[in-house]
Amino acid sequence: MNNLIDIMEMSTEEIQELIDKALDIIDNPQKYSDVCRGKILATLFFEPSTRTRLSFESAMYGLGGNVIGFSDSKSSSTSKGESVSDTVRTVGCYADIIAMRHPKEGAPLVASRSAGVPVINAGDGGHNHPTQTLTDLLTIYREKGTLENLTVGFCGDLKFGRTVHSLISAMSRYKGIRFILISPEELQVPRYIITDILEKNNIPYEEVTSLEDSMPKLDILYMTRVQRERFFNEADYMRLKDTYILTPDKLRNAKESLSILHPLPRVNEISVAVDKDPRAIYFKQVANGKYIRMALIMKLLEVNA
Repeated sequence: MNNLIDIMEMSTEEIQELIDKALDIIDNPQKYSDVCRGKILATLFFEPSTRTRLSFESAMYGLGGNVIGFSDSKSSSTSKGESVSDTVRTVGCYADIIAMRHPKEGAPLVASRSAGVPVINAGDGGHNHPTQTLTDLLTIYREKGTLENLTVGFCGDLKFGRTVHSLISAMSRYKGIRFILISPEELQVPRYIITDILEKNNIPYEEVTSLEDSMPKLDILYMTRVQRERFFNEADYMRLKDTYILTPDKLRNAKESLSILHPLPRVNEISVAVDKDPRAIYFKQVANGKYIRMALIMKLLEVNA
């Protein structure tokens, strides 16, 4: 594996290898604290990010490496009209590995063909977010001890949510997975996810509008925000943004073993009162993002402890 552009480029065996490595990093951080000494990660973020960018930087520092890059395209030469290919080809002269977020779908793939160093897709438009998916898989594995035989509910913006698309694709390869897709009709999962992934592989799923009715069935609830930046029409965003708000009351019929995930940032879709519930693990999820990215950086740079 030379780059990570799409989670489906990884086999389930490769994903498990990264999960196992991340678990060892969690248990033995000092063992890995110097493995990337002398290595440089470039974070090229053409679109705003807090968690993803900082988790990549924290991951590289945790491995003893260094970080360069930018968090706003206005501070790069693309503001002067430079192409993505030229930007990454230049940065590849300064860095050993690149993590790139871009608003245009496919931009990290284009970058990977020019960079000369490994490229990690840190999110491209509404398309893919493979390292968030790895974070989600590590989180589920740590909570459940397995990635099989689970009923997973996705709630909110399933149309534009790249984290949703990536996680459905990844989990569709595990035995005994069932999906419940909870959204308003306007924000349903794209049809290609239904036809090319779920129906093609005979994976059971339901498309519903009621969160409360679905709650008792769920092992995992993956909440998402309605993303203002993906809407063409402000009126549509305002009408849909508070469709689902998770509160303690709505969890009354949920399993005691339920795990609540959210890729963050949160807006209104989870009440802060839910944070006290032991089933709310979205901040554990944030911490897991650092460890799985450490494992991925090591894998792509072919270093080991």
